[in-house]
Amino acid sequence: MSDRNAIKQTLVELIEEDTGVRHDNIDESKNLRTDMGLDSVDLVSVVSQVERRYRIRLLQEDLQKLVTVGDVLDLLDAKLRVAAETRKAA
Repeated sequence: MSDRNAIKQTLVELIEEDTGVRHDNIDESKNLRTDMGLDSVDLVSVVSQVERRYRIRLLQEDLQKLVTVGDVLDLLDAKLRVAAETRKAA
């Protein structure tokens, strides 16, 4: 399973690829829209890439709660833990 720093690095890479803007020293308190410059289309694109990369499904109600980079990391961390436990139990 990935650790939080690896997840954060992947997230930053996906955001940079999608927006074409380089982000250095991303703080978890950064707002996805105002600080990172993501609009709704960018966010959908990044989420889609995250789902494919980690082979997880993010629910619409979860996505509506995402405001900061930390929110995304918390959600991904939780989803990846559940996915790992499910694979382990199978």
